[in-house]
Amino acid sequence: MEGYFLNINKPKGISSFDVIRQLRKKLNLKAIGHSGTLDPLAHGVMQIGVGYCTKLLDYLASDKEYTADICFGYDSTTMDEEGEKTFIKTPDFTYQELITTLNSFLGKTMQVPPKYSAIKQNGKKLCDLARNNPDMKLVIKPREIEIYSIDLLDFKQDFARIKVHAKKGTYIRSLVNDIGVKLNCGAYIKDLKRTKAGNFLIENSQDINSSEFVKINPLNALQFDKYEVDDIEYRQAMNGNTISVNKIFKTNPILLTKNNKLVSLANILDNSNNGVSLVKPKKNFKES
Repeated sequence: MEGYFLNINKPKGISSFDVIRQLRKKLNLKAIGHSGTLDPLAHGVMQIGVGYCTKLLDYLASDKEYTADICFGYDSTTMDEEGEKTFIKTPDFTYQELITTLNSFLGKTMQVPPKYSAIKQNGKKLCDLARNNPDMKLVIKPREIEIYSIDLLDFKQDFARIKVHAKKGTYIRSLVNDIGVKLNCGAYIKDLKRTKAGNFLIENSQDINSSEFVKINPLNALQFDKYEVDDIEYRQAMNGNTISVNKIFKTNPILLTKNNKLVSLANILDNSNNGVSLVKPKKNFKES
């Protein structure tokens, strides 16, 4: 089975699974998956795995970058444009107060995910529980997140546009809601665009309705050290055997290649023995 990645620009108004459904129909393939769910009202970069690359989605660099348009003065039940709005207070903070507030979220902090999210509780998605039982009190445990940077791109008294670079698992809707709480005026997302996921950039993304897709070689998408095996090492690796190579690696796992094609994702068992590394195949791939 062939394997490759796609960089798809998800449009507004459809779910992440709708993207997968459309791609399966267009490519006539079932083995298609994605990394990092985008809400229906959000748009932008989706990392798509096709064929054996569905097994490699968890190994992609997964930090995310977003631009978010914020409306101040109101809360939203869904923390975005879709929810029911409640007026809180006319915003009266200054530019510097907003900058100080944004900077207070930098680094590692604890965040409560939104109840309208795909996180599962007792086997069911929180968003489904919230929609089916609006009066149910959901106990959602906070999670550690990390925000690398927040830049203020535009600001008016009841509106701001920010750019956020964060670790995987950060909910921008919750971040914006928390910003509104700190500013004592409420806030929700008017628009959310993912501009980067790992090394997948919005400027290189493709529309879901493209007539032809650019296939991204996993060797270019996965940010691990590579080692080109010879014929003997190839047979050993394909049989799941440990191989000994005269090279020290900076990453773990590594990619084993043959003729510039990925043949295995492998773990380093030991690389401290006089420049020799013991390499154990973890996932083998053989294109048909």
